[in-house]
Amino acid sequence: MVMPDVSWAVLLPTLLITGTGFAVLMADLAVTGPEKDGLGWIGLIGLAVAAIASVALWNTAETSFAATIVLDRYAVFFNVLFCIAAGLTLLMSMDYLGTIDLHSGEYYALILLATAGMFLMAAANDLIVLFLGLETMSVAAYVLAGIWRPDLRSSEAAMKYFLLGAFATGFLLFGIALLYGAFQTTALGPIARELGASGGLQRVLAGGGMALLLVGFAFKIAAVPFHAWAPDVYEGSPTTVTAFMAVGVKAAAFAGFVRVFMHTFAAFAVEWSAVLAVMAVATMTLGNLAALRQNNIKRLLAYSSIAHAGYLLVGMVAGTPAAGAAVLYYLLAYTLMNTGAFAVVIALGRRGEPNESLDDFDGVGMRYPLLGFCMTVFMLSLAGIPTLAGFTGKFYLFSAAVQQGYVWLAIIGILNSVVSMYYYGGVLMRMFMADGGKDVQGTAHRPYLAATIAASAFGTVFLGIFPSWAYELAHAAFLSLR
Repeated sequence: MVMPDVSWAVLLPTLLITGTGFAVLMADLAVTGPEKDGLGWIGLIGLAVAAIASVALWNTAETSFAATIVLDRYAVFFNVLFCIAAGLTLLMSMDYLGTIDLHSGEYYALILLATAGMFLMAAANDLIVLFLGLETMSVAAYVLAGIWRPDLRSSEAAMKYFLLGAFATGFLLFGIALLYGAFQTTALGPIARELGASGGLQRVLAGGGMALLLVGFAFKIAAVPFHAWAPDVYEGSPTTVTAFMAVGVKAAAFAGFVRVFMHTFAAFAVEWSAVLAVMAVATMTLGNLAALRQNNIKRLLAYSSIAHAGYLLVGMVAGTPAAGAAVLYYLLAYTLMNTGAFAVVIALGRRGEPNESLDDFDGVGMRYPLLGFCMTVFMLSLAGIPTLAGFTGKFYLFSAAVQQGYVWLAIIGILNSVVSMYYYGGVLMRMFMADGGKDVQGTAHRPYLAATIAASAFGTVFLGIFPSWAYELAHAAFLSLR
């Protein structure tokens, strides 16, 4: 038996994150009570080291484990993005967990292990490895959704997420099985080479496999009609977990989605792009229209997340390198502005009072000007107002669609952005123009939460004013796909 060549450098960022997760579990045995919040620092250090290691490997192009895992700029770009998402989540968690009396060391370990699964998804060059990364991430996310055991909503969210997630996983596995039946391999490279010349039964099996994979990915990104789980799960989960799912899990799903469809299945682009175009329209429209009726901020942001998945699908429909770069850039911008929005939601809550109703936002912007300013940045960026990262990201996405002749799709995207201004603006109207409201804790005596909000606001503004460097990195990352 010939053992495959193993290049451990390819797995270095993943091993660092996994090792940090186990280190947190071991350290958890030595601390008790509120001191467990300090475990977050171990996680932050591990994430920083993994991000630095990833950046150092930017110019490396290697495969390992019989070419099932690839280290390219695409994987490195997402590694850094995942480290940002997980780092911001851990940072705000160190203040948040105490307000819900959740001193659980395994919380930090689960965030890190979910991040390790995301790393595998971005680096997967084989459908089996992609599945392993997806399940590593998903199982950790299921547990995190239900980790706040005293709250029945959290248990309900975990159960819904698990049952529907397991159902979607079945579609994904069946799709992998059909593709293996068609090509006798699950490696993405051979599938890409043989797909263009396929015919007869092989082409039928390949088409069926792609359709089933599309269902699995659509569930993870919460695209219509596979979105129904998102509002209930987002509302019931602890808010930090909701933020992590909204940005980290979605970005990881798109990392696998883009590599498989825009690169491996490029020969079938005509077929799947038509389906994605319809899905994009439905996802943008339903997400924005449903958000108009919400009175709970977490459900509003859940439907907002669905709508943003639709915008990202527009880039996938365009299918060009410029569109691929736009998708990656937008995921980075979305990570910053959405994490910041959830951090502000946490800042408005206090022990025993989550203050998640829109009525609780009345007058907050006038009583807490800095908090109001940061929320304004996040809401306007999500709406796509110029000079902020959200506008630049949408400009790149819709421009790529127009260049490929999808003018109608770009127009629908722009109209949906106009609709979204109503409910994003509604939050700001309440914060600055409504009277009454509750007293909130804000960020007083919560320095980690304040740091999260400040870093997210700075990143959102900086990425909007100076977008070219990030877009060029995203473009180089997308071109590295092979």
